[in-house]
Amino acid sequence: MQIASALVGTVPAPTIVLPLSKAITPAINHAPTASLRVLHVINGEHFSGAERVQQLLGKRLGQFGFEAEFACIKPGKFAELCELRDGQVFDASMRGRFDLSVVARLMQRVRDRNIQLLHAHTPRSALVTSLLARRTGLPWVYHVHSPTARDSTRGFVNRINNVIEKISIRSCNRLVTVSRSLRREMLRCGVPRQRLAVVPNGVPAIDPIDSDLRLHSSIWRIGMIALMRPRKGVEIALQAMRLIQQRRLPIQLELIGGFETELYQRQILQMVQAMKLDSCVRWSGFTSDVPSAIRRLDALLLPSLFGEGMPMVVLEALAAAVPVVATRVEGTPEVIRDGIEGYLAAAGDAASLCDKLVQLTSDRTAWAAMSQCAMQRHRAGFSDQHMAGRLAAV
Repeated sequence: MQIASALVGTVPAPTIVLPLSKAITPAINHAPTASLRVLHVINGEHFSGAERVQQLLGKRLGQFGFEAEFACIKPGKFAELCELRDGQVFDASMRGRFDLSVVARLMQRVRDRNIQLLHAHTPRSALVTSLLARRTGLPWVYHVHSPTARDSTRGFVNRINNVIEKISIRSCNRLVTVSRSLRREMLRCGVPRQRLAVVPNGVPAIDPIDSDLRLHSSIWRIGMIALMRPRKGVEIALQAMRLIQQRRLPIQLELIGGFETELYQRQILQMVQAMKLDSCVRWSGFTSDVPSAIRRLDALLLPSLFGEGMPMVVLEALAAAVPVVATRVEGTPEVIRDGIEGYLAAAGDAASLCDKLVQLTSDRTAWAAMSQCAMQRHRAGFSDQHMAGRLAAV
């Protein structure tokens, strides 16, 4: 409890913005004799980018002296699909957005498990955690994975979540953003500099593709891996594929992932048929084995319109030595350098996206060199070890 008490001191810590290439210092390479127990309060509804960050923290923070547990306040896929040990995930499902009886249940969990630090990851969990921290006297950290004001195309929901977030985080002890762009956003929202820290996302190493074996391949396999929803730019990807089809280029697009709603799924699949893209676009559905899906590809496509903090799937593509074609949206350019690990197109511009895909697929030798740069970029600063070590330092 001495560590927890120190965290709630009145003297603010300096802003932490660690260089992407900075190695973890030896001082935090070994766990102390006694671990600090952290309760991560999460939504748990989906199992997408932010949830994979949470899973990796659950696996890796133990190496740095932090025993991580998770409370899911919405029923969903996290508890079912995560690869954490038995008892590490706790069901604390709320009956609605403002069902605050969950706080009492979490207080019991805090007492039973001797929790010493709280960590929230979404606006809803921030509201719950702020109340929990007030009742228990524990310090708490808020993790910003994406810009709340632009998290979806539902403007009213965004505004509600943004208000909830702003009110809730007034009491947090530290606020962690996954990118420098999100840090700038939180500064604009009035968060004091001394409470902010940047901890870029990270992913484990993946067995990289052998680009030499594909030098003579005539078909280009491009894949979009995401929870399919309007802000991911699926429609723009299809419009770009129609332009590519008109040029008769040998590019195949696979949509990998579930849809946010059944209605949106029907709209997109009908769009594929209406645009006569059946021969070059296919949807293969959700996969829990993202690394294997990425290794089948020659390039990852992420045509997001907005709302990206630091996309996990982009980091996973780098780890697998798979180049990326993405859009210049928020945290993505902090990872992908145009012409080095991949290409960056203008958001919402199908012609720009088409041009970047044509550029990527015009030269297999240049693509192979880009593949090596992608793998080196991951190893230099975007591993799960880097992420967990930097968060432990915060």
